[in-house]
Formats: sequence, C-alpha cells, structure tokens
Amino acid sequence: MTTPRNPVVVIPARMASTRLPNKPLADIHGEPMIVHVWRRATEAGIGPVIVACAEQEIADAVTAAGGLAVLTDPDLPSGSDRVHQALQSFDPDGKYDAVVNVQGDLPTIDAADIRAVFDPLVDPNVDIATLAAEITRQEERTNPNVVKAVAAFGIGRVARALYFTRATAPHGDGPLYHHIGLYTYRRAALDRFVSLPPAELEMREKLEQLRALENGMMIAVALVNGVPLGVDTPEDLERARLVLGA
Repeated sequence: MTTPRNPVVVIPARMASTRLPNKPLADIHGEPMIVHVWRRATEAGIGPVIVACAEQEIADAVTAAGGLAVLTDPDLPSGSDRVHQALQSFDPDGKYDAVVNVQGDLPTIDAADIRAVFDPLVDPNVDIATLAAEITRQEERTNPNVVKAVAAFGIGRVARALYFTRATAPHGDGPLYHHIGLYTYRRAALDRFVSLPPAELEMREKLEQLRALENGMMIAVALVNGVPLGVDTPEDLERARLVLGA
C-alpha cells in the first residue's frame, strides 16, 4: 500500500442525542453546529467534505451553507457505518482511497488536528489512524469516561496503538494519553471494518476501535497538543459559543 492520494472527509451527524436534543442544529452565533464543523473540516484542505446525515433537517442546514450532504439510514448502529454508507453513495466507483471521519460535535476543532489524523497513512502498514493528547489533569487519569490510548511514543509524534481502554493504563510512571475519536481509514480498511462483527473486547470496553485491533488491523496514533471540545450537553454548547465568539 502507498500513501492515499485522493482522500475525502466525512462527518457523520444525527439528531438523536439524549443530553442535547437536535444537537447538530444547535445554534452557535447564527449557524448550526454542524456547519461550524463542516467549515473546520473544509479548512483542513484534505479533500472534499461530505456530511453523512441521518435526517433531512441536517442535510438542509448543510446544503444551505454550501456544503455537500448525503442522507443515510437513521437506524445504522454507529458513526463508522454512517460514514461507510455515505461514501458508498457518494463514490460507488471507489475513486477516493481514504476517508477521514470527523465527529459532528467538534465545532472548535483545529484544522491542523484534522490534517494530523491523515498524516500517519504515509506508513504503508497503517490501516487506520487516530489522535491522542497527553493527559494533564490528574482526575482524568482514573476517569473511565476518558478513553486512554496505550502507545509508546518515545520522542516521536506517531506510534502504533497497542490498546484502548477506559482503565488507567499503562501502569507505572510516565504519561497517559487521552484518545480523541477522529479516524482516517484506508478505503479497503473501512470496508473490512464495517463488515466485521462486534468483537469481545469491543463489547466489554464499549470501544468500537478494539474491533480493528482484535482482527489484526494496525492503528497508528498521532499526538496532538490538546483535546478538542466535544459538545454533549447545554454547558458544553455554552463553552463552544464562548470559544468561537472570542
């Protein structure tokens, strides 16, 4: 395999959110949150940006802003499945050889971080790439809601993922890394990933990426400087408004 030459960015979005209803359409300074995410992804300059929409309302908001939207089955089980279905619809002939999956609830994400999740695919052995940042807050080291990427970076900025866990790992002195759920897949790797059944450790940890590791796929982790603000609650939304209003 070689470095992908024709990547595409896909942002999965759906309205179903228990803590923040209609989250993709939440207003941030006059525009829906999903439009802010689409703008950040466009600024990354990786390739065309598509929003994979579970509902027509999201598609309407994206197209009104000048973006590309693809409707997907609202009953799909995961964002990865939504990305795959949107890509199959947008590009049935396989023109695009890699896909960057950007979460639809990251309106303040730095475009440089989106580029960073694509760069590890320069290694032909890498099937999937993702991001992590060093944990700096003591309470996050033991918080099961903070997923840890277990990888040995040494003095580098990219390392092979050995495991992902909600536990405090690895043991002993040294940094811990907060996993950030952006991914780049080689096209063939995404096709394979969504065809695999849920794996044992994936179901135990409730971490989808463990399906790839359990099935022998190589995930590379790129180290970035901080964790982007994910919007899951009304309080998060107010923080995003403050950040983007600065």
